[in-house]
Formats: sequence, structure tokens, C-alpha cells
Amino acid sequence: MAGHSPIPHTALRRSLVVAALALSACLPPASTALAAPQKAADQCWATHYGPQPPGALTADGELFDNNADTAATSLSRQPQLPFGTRVQVTNVANGRSLTVRINDRGTFVQTPQEPKCLDLTDGAFARLGGSLDPDAGHIVVTQQVLG
Repeated sequence: MAGHSPIPHTALRRSLVVAALALSACLPPASTALAAPQKAADQCWATHYGPQPPGALTADGELFDNNADTAATSLSRQPQLPFGTRVQVTNVANGRSLTVRINDRGTFVQTPQEPKCLDLTDGAFARLGGSLDPDAGHIVVTQQVLG
């Protein structure tokens, strides 16, 4: 190649770094980037408590409030979520989202076809768009542990 001088390696590396920085400046910040879609395997069924006797206590000793944004976590979940853990729950069907606090444990029976993860208060369940009709007593959700 007559008339061309080879590019020194340091100049080539410098050019690549500048190009990478320029390209990264075009990307949205991580906080505004779109989240990856949830896979079906990340989805589970959330149910609701239904009627509870007056004065019922949750597993952490709180007086049960069927309108609070709280939930029981499935005993089959590994590792167990500690009491006080906040979980963002999103109804897959309508996109409604709510943050609940774990204050109870459930003994939910589950199968691979019915992976039950949370038992929500009736109030939280309804705010997510769930029907309190016993025949339609679950919603498909995704969950994100917030801490």
C-alpha cells in the first residue's frame, strides 16, 4: 500500500477509546433504560387471604389488617423473605404495581402449573386489579424484592 503510513498502536487504541466514549454518550442512563421483559418463569400466582377471624395475628405478631399493603410469602420460597421485606408486585394482566411488606408466612400448596408466591391482603389484591370472587382468586404477577 504505497502512500499510506501505518497507524501507531497507541493512536489506534486512543481512537477506539474515543469512539467507545462517544457511543456510550448516546445510550440512555441505566435508570431510564427499559427493563428486560419478564419471562413466564419469573411469574407466579398471587392469591388473597379472604375472611379472617377478628383479632387474627400474622406470623410476625401483628394484628391482621385485611386492607393493608402486606403479604404472606410462600413457605416453599427459598430463601425465605424475612419479615419487613418490601416487595414490588406487578399484575401481569394490567401492569398495576404495588409495594407490599412481608409480615406473614403461608402454607400454600403449589404445583409447577400453579407457582403461588404471595398471599396478599384483600385490599392489596383488589388494588392490583384482582377479583375477590373465590372462583377467580388469583392473579399472575411478577415480583421484585426491594429490601
